[in-house]
Amino acid sequence: MKETTQLIAAGRHPERFAGMVNTPVFRASTILFPTLADWEKTKKRRAADEAGVSTYGRFGTPTHHALEEAIAELEGGYRTLVCPSGLAAGVSALTALLSAGDHVLVTDSSYSPTRTFATRVLARYGVEVEAYDPCCGAGIASMMRPNTKVVYVESPGSETFEIQDIPAIAEVAHRHGAAVVMDNTWGTPLFYKPFAHGVDVTIQAATKYIVGHSDAMLGTVTANEKYWPKIKQTTYDLGQTAGPDDVYLALRGLRTLSVRLHQHWSSGVLVAKWLESRPEVEAVMHPALPSHPDHALWKRDFSGACGLFAMVLKPVSPAAVEAFIDNLALFGLGVSWGGFESLALPFTPGDRTTKRWNFSGQGIRIHVGLEDPHDLIADLEKGFAALARAQAKAA
Repeated sequence: MKETTQLIAAGRHPERFAGMVNTPVFRASTILFPTLADWEKTKKRRAADEAGVSTYGRFGTPTHHALEEAIAELEGGYRTLVCPSGLAAGVSALTALLSAGDHVLVTDSSYSPTRTFATRVLARYGVEVEAYDPCCGAGIASMMRPNTKVVYVESPGSETFEIQDIPAIAEVAHRHGAAVVMDNTWGTPLFYKPFAHGVDVTIQAATKYIVGHSDAMLGTVTANEKYWPKIKQTTYDLGQTAGPDDVYLALRGLRTLSVRLHQHWSSGVLVAKWLESRPEVEAVMHPALPSHPDHALWKRDFSGACGLFAMVLKPVSPAAVEAFIDNLALFGLGVSWGGFESLALPFTPGDRTTKRWNFSGQGIRIHVGLEDPHDLIADLEKGFAALARAQAKAA
């Protein structure tokens, strides 16, 4: 079955809900059973880890189960659980697989809050946390220890967009008995198949492209069969629960993911290529551009790109950067990405330890939304004109 068809069919069972095309929103804490025998039978089904069993709202309703079934199928994993945010999904995965005395390798280009959780919380509980160069590939073997239990990957890297050689890293990790956990939010279940590349557990900030409309917080954690029991039990033990209304919004967004993502991809590349031609821009970091140092890896492992990338301005005054941002009308200034709207957010990757930030100019993270890309380019031109005026005034 083609992926576009999977996006429409996965997790949908109209026959269970009076023929309704969309799985209804089930809002529930208490779930009643007609007899004690029914209660005992359902408990046994849940104890046997049967999918789709509802005994209490915290363990999911049919709304949750529909999204979990769909994500697992699309990513190629065994089973999925829904969490209240992408960070919550990462916390569940890392907590499930690590104990005091263990060692975890975290890519230096990981999402900052995930890294903060590792260095601030996991380290407090006796886990050794070490960052590694995202571009090391099989060279990660030199950092593996007898107590290394997890290698955490994110490709492309947050803000700086390095593509990691996940199959090479996974081969080394598995040889040393470690699990590979991946943040697959950028690639989405459509453009990157983590389990086919050796990943054991994957997380998604479903807040981004799966929801797709900037109106819900959600995360998913998917595991292969080997690590599923630990992931499931720890996620339940942590009380990770997502609201059914947010889950419904994710199910709705999932059905249009292919159409939206292909538009983000084409528009994003068009805008990125235009930015490469601008005299104000020192570098554009977009893996789908031939100029990207990891373009060959992206082309080998990914089947597409989303609308998120970064550029670095040539050195200008803070006032000029401010003028550029403040004069953008179609690019909003805000955290997150993956919605229908375009965003521009200044950044400096200050927490990197293995790779130096080699640019002196200001980094700008760009999310190209679903607006016409030519309108977005015109908007950026106005921003650059304002930057030039402010820079001339400061000179």
